Amino acid sequence: MQTEEIKCDVLIAGCGVSGLYAALNLPSTANIIMVTKTVVEECDSMLAQGGICVLHDEGDYDAFYEDTMRAGHYENRAESVDIMIRSSRSVIDDLIRRGVDFEREADGSLAYTREGAHSRPRICYHGDITGEEITTTLLENVRRLPNVRILEHIEVTDIIEAPQGNRCVGVVCADRRGGEGAERRLLIRAPYTMLATGGIGGSYERSTNFPSLTGDACRIAQEHGVALEHMDYVQIHPTSLYVKHPGRAFLISESCRGEGAILLDAEGNRFTDELQPRDVVSAAIYEQMKKDGTDHVLLSFERMSPDEITGHFSHIYERCLEEGYDLLKEPIPVVPAQHYFMGGVHVNSDSETTMMNFFALGETACNGVHGKNRLASNSLLESLVFAQRAARVVSSRMAKAASMYAGAVSTAGAAQRAAHAKMPQQVAANVVVKVAR
Repeated sequence: MQTEEIKCDVLIAGCGVSGLYAALNLPSTANIIMVTKTVVEECDSMLAQGGICVLHDEGDYDAFYEDTMRAGHYENRAESVDIMIRSSRSVIDDLIRRGVDFEREADGSLAYTREGAHSRPRICYHGDITGEEITTTLLENVRRLPNVRILEHIEVTDIIEAPQGNRCVGVVCADRRGGEGAERRLLIRAPYTMLATGGIGGSYERSTNFPSLTGDACRIAQEHGVALEHMDYVQIHPTSLYVKHPGRAFLISESCRGEGAILLDAEGNRFTDELQPRDVVSAAIYEQMKKDGTDHVLLSFERMSPDEITGHFSHIYERCLEEGYDLLKEPIPVVPAQHYFMGGVHVNSDSETTMMNFFALGETACNGVHGKNRLASNSLLESLVFAQRAARVVSSRMAKAASMYAGAVSTAGAAQRAAHAKMPQQVAANVVVKVAR
């Protein structure tokens, strides 16, 4: 098999919000290569519907913290939760500065919606395609950077470990840019590597994830002795659209229930509190399906106005119409589906793995912020906050390395200049001696 080798300063695998935001927060002088297994649009960040949480006032801190911890069964890493919440405002402000368009109230202030297990509205959103709005905007920003190259159809299959061990110096990839039957081996050598390759949904029969997301980073990390964490913490989302044909499950956003949609059994009776944590609602649905002897339950939008359905949830409304369901006229069949992975490659609060210069971001990583079950609309926020922190660590190390190199060059240069300065005097002295003789 043909092998090609290229070099860069930072290698980022994955083009979701965490990978893109990391690139945007790295130095403009850094030579950055981003690779993605398929195409840039095929990332779960694009599919996020509900929104992104924010601490819009200090009075909400305690409630936001408690909501996140309670949803996670208090197995969350407290430091990570605190960092995420306190960083949320600056991240939202930065997204807006970069061009992300969030919904606004009549007075121009940000509009907030609520989802399950939230004690109050604190979620910024863009209709029901918030993830697409954020991801496409960040992608546009990255594409304007002259120091970043994005390579599609490049799958990371391994990392390159330094000879002395426990330090990542690049990745091994399967290069499929030439099409089927023309695969090449690509080595990308880089002092810093960030894996942001998403979750594990592609391994499930029914998942809201893209099928290409198969936990590659976890396999690679395990093979190199890099620590993993909570590999059994898998979130099942309560409501995906029930259809009989195969393919990726279409998510019915939790924000629908946050705005008034209710769950009904086969007889049309409400059977649970729709705004409980996701794992609790999913369990209630499975129990009701067993009682009714059905393979789905119903979600009714009868408490919502037609304008709200076709306005706030236009994407969901149109997709349901394609499947033959009109939200304005009837309940829709829904069923739980695998949605998110709270476990992953163990990282600290700066997204560092247990291997030097090897970082994990987004759903690939486990920084403990979600605990055993993720609170709705915390995923985009977590991905952005901890990608930014990783970028800052790498930026600091690059600056330190550059400073040390400059210092070494300066010291060597000074020594060389001093040697040159002495040479004419020595030559002159020799000449004088010879003349004297």
